[in-house]
Amino acid sequence: MAKASALGRGLGALLSEIEEAYDNELPKKGGVEEIALTKVRPNPYQPRKHFDPESLGELAESIKTHGLLQPIVVKEDLDGYILIAGERRLRASKLAKNKTIKAIIVSVSDEQMREQALIENIQRDELNAIDLAQAYQELIDIHELTHEQLSQTVHKSRAQITNTLRLLQLSEKGRKALVEGKISAGHAKVILGLEASEQTMMIDSIIGQKLSVRDVENMVKKIKLPSTTPTASTEVEGLDFSALKKYLSANGYKCGTKGYKLTIEFDDNDQIDSFLDLLS
Repeated sequence: MAKASALGRGLGALLSEIEEAYDNELPKKGGVEEIALTKVRPNPYQPRKHFDPESLGELAESIKTHGLLQPIVVKEDLDGYILIAGERRLRASKLAKNKTIKAIIVSVSDEQMREQALIENIQRDELNAIDLAQAYQELIDIHELTHEQLSQTVHKSRAQITNTLRLLQLSEKGRKALVEGKISAGHAKVILGLEASEQTMMIDSIIGQKLSVRDVENMVKKIKLPSTTPTASTEVEGLDFSALKKYLSANGYKCGTKGYKLTIEFDDNDQIDSFLDLLS
């Protein structure tokens, strides 16, 4: 526990250093310099994987009109610089066709560079929910922090950190749908307890039928209900789905059974719609 606390304080010190660099624009290595954009390489530890093109375009227009108000932070390298903080500003400056960019040059280790990239994005609320969850997890793994210690370090509530980390339990399809805005964080939290195949079915339904979070809550309750363990007096090996499976297969649906549960797989939204027509 002592180790985690000490590392946590070190992480907080890193955050103070980068904030001081932004506030004073006078780190020990020097002031703000104008460097060639072509000399700046992306941060290999950048936790953010998704950048909204519309938002970048708006920032590029702002830079064209008003210039770059806040410099990026870079680390000097053999043949140029490595970006530490300011990925959006770097990308937008390239969109604005600028040749140079304002930068603060600092001297940090690779580990510090990784941590600063994580912290900057968390502090500025620039990550989508999945990238944010992965950034939290990285910091926890690096410093062996508890959720409470991470909460104190990045100034987010412990409940927010815990709930965000739970999103990593989503299937790959679920993560992709959340990142692309096809489902909301509210939808994601409701389907977390489902198996991957059940998550897929629910995600397709949410997208195809524009389901609200309340709609999904009701559907998930129905999915979980049959899994209730039967009493000793009614316990049997399972239900006989053979006739139903034969009927569904004849209509082009893939399905599987286990005990009291029948699972139907859908290839696309059209197949979901045709299944609903079949039911009606």
